[in-house]
Amino acid sequence: MDSAFIIEKSVFIVAIFAVTMIMAMYSTWAERKVAAYLQDRVGPNRAGWGGLLQPLADGMKLFAKEEFFPNTPNRFLFIVGPAIAMSTALMTSAVMPWGDKLEIFGRTVILQATDIDVALLYVFGIISVGVYGIMIGGWASNNKFSLMSSVRAASQMVSYEIAMGLSIIALLMMTGTLSLKEIAAQQAGMNWNVFYQPVGFLIFLICAFAETNRTPFDLAECESELIGGYHTEYSSMKMGFYLFAEYANMFISSAILAVLYFGAYNYPGMQWMVDNVGVNAANILGIVVLFIKICFFIFFYMWIRWTIPRFRYDQLMHLGWKILIPLAIVNIMVTGICILVFK
Repeated sequence: MDSAFIIEKSVFIVAIFAVTMIMAMYSTWAERKVAAYLQDRVGPNRAGWGGLLQPLADGMKLFAKEEFFPNTPNRFLFIVGPAIAMSTALMTSAVMPWGDKLEIFGRTVILQATDIDVALLYVFGIISVGVYGIMIGGWASNNKFSLMSSVRAASQMVSYEIAMGLSIIALLMMTGTLSLKEIAAQQAGMNWNVFYQPVGFLIFLICAFAETNRTPFDLAECESELIGGYHTEYSSMKMGFYLFAEYANMFISSAILAVLYFGAYNYPGMQWMVDNVGVNAANILGIVVLFIKICFFIFFYMWIRWTIPRFRYDQLMHLGWKILIPLAIVNIMVTGICILVFK
């Protein structure tokens, strides 16, 4: 492994980290703008043109706030909770294919931090660890509302991970691989998986809402029942980590949806662009296309939040265990029959 390769990957990892943080920051701005539009309000418009500097102002405010520790014997775990939530939110981006490749100074730069054969298993493994950040933070807060919130979050995330995993099995039966890079490459020429797995996509989308604790699945932090949820006792940047982790998870889950079901960086006429314009131009446009798809799903998250009221907890569990899981199993059976008949 040469030093140029190490430098190349290090720069790419730093760039992806920076992009993820910027997307998480400005998702907070976009959230308020979308909410204002849907509610016929103005939204943030004082800090910078159109309120574009509002996320920076919010970050400075969080840094300046007083660090508060509740009366808890688990002070160390109180700090570890938000650290786990933020770390797992950022680690998932390591296996995402953000594009195909670029030719730079005679070197072929693959637009992916690392390509492993079991990338999807890695993603699900990181997602399953993320629940510990919420559970530990709520338990270590020494607050009954925070504890109840963390129990809700843990049971919700574990329940919907099952349906999410089952929805992916049908996709894996079609693609025959766990590599996100290969799944993206197979969707060239508008051969998008959503056309072959619409039910699997719908199940995965609903479970993504539940995994990111977004409305109508925000039972873990519903203010009317649990004050502020699992981060009630948090202040300053520890609370900021939890808030950033939610938006980073929303960005990464949108990227996973785009890669698995909507062709990733592929777009109509991409091969023509490669042949007639050049590899770099075609693949830079592919990166832009991927981020357009991601931004659409982020907007969809926000649209749903400000449109649909949250479920009751029993309705949430009923949907996960009695509807989505059986539907995902039926989808696997139908997919298997179609593969046997048509291949």
